[in-house]
Amino acid sequence: MLPFLPGIQPDSRIRAFIEEGVIKLARPPAEGQIQPASLDLRLGDKAYRVRASFLPGPGSTVVRRLDQLALHEIDLTRGAVLETGCVYVAELMEGLALPQGLRAAANPKSSTGRLDVFTRVITDRAREFDLVEEGYEGPLFIEISPRTFPVLVRSGSRLSQIRFRAGEARLDDRTLGELHERETLVSAATPSFQSGVAVSVDLAGFDGLVGYRGKRHTALVDVDRVGAYRVADFWEPIQADASRSLILDPDQFYILASKEAVHVPPDYAVEMTPFDALVGEFRVHYAGFFDPGFGHGGAGGKGARAVLEVRSRDVPFIIEDGQIVGRLVYEHMAARPDALYGADLKSNYQGQALKLSKHFRD
Repeated sequence: MLPFLPGIQPDSRIRAFIEEGVIKLARPPAEGQIQPASLDLRLGDKAYRVRASFLPGPGSTVVRRLDQLALHEIDLTRGAVLETGCVYVAELMEGLALPQGLRAAANPKSSTGRLDVFTRVITDRAREFDLVEEGYEGPLFIEISPRTFPVLVRSGSRLSQIRFRAGEARLDDRTLGELHERETLVSAATPSFQSGVAVSVDLAGFDGLVGYRGKRHTALVDVDRVGAYRVADFWEPIQADASRSLILDPDQFYILASKEAVHVPPDYAVEMTPFDALVGEFRVHYAGFFDPGFGHGGAGGKGARAVLEVRSRDVPFIIEDGQIVGRLVYEHMAARPDALYGADLKSNYQGQALKLSKHFRD
């Protein structure tokens, strides 16, 4: 096995991890499963409706906890509907045998977040969701909780993705500022650097539209169908007004966009960090991974807006145009990927402004 260069591991190393058995696959990799800086995770053949979300803890496995908490088993080989307000745990086709020095982190795919489907990866003996410690050997599972729309999934559906990291990859604020001077990471005139680059919300609007609010009691969304659904059947448009503000209802889900155009140079990867609850009671961006090349060549080098999946926590909360809603953490790649987002791949969100998930047609 080759030594690990520090940083986020690129697509070439992910392919090598599969060949070396670091990543264990129940079935051969699917087309497009390996992304520039991550691996898509595929649902296995079984899922379980569970009484409650859980972490197995240091002394237990996921299967053992499922024996205690599962209400019934669901066959995914023929497809299954996952209902809103319910919690499911599914086995994944991918497992891991991480050597020392290599760790991993998972995140929902962008299309998953834009459907308001909350997902978290679980390992045996885990004390945290979505994080896999170095040396872990075992299966992977995923918790799935649809919040707004019921979804149809099946074996092979991809709801989450995983990144592999060696050493210290995160750029400090000084290095980030220097990179911004060279590459223009965000389009803000005076960007804020504080444990990442600040991102704010755009409520001035795009041709009079500031976002979308998810409808309730809709038909289901098949997560594997692209361009299959009318926007009007699932979403209410939110028009801009003179106040340039929006009151978030805690029972609603919103798709908004960042004021800044975001640029991820080819030698870097980005994650949007959770919003600081001390500043406002809402959560932004379930799906936080941005691949190398996002907003780069395929967007004319001018960046692309970050689409924000927004949900208020417990109380109505008002947000204003230009309010900071998150921060982008930049990490260096261990090597430049063979393929970049948008330039070499069929990328659904390159050059985007305000954009719903790939399942909806204009």
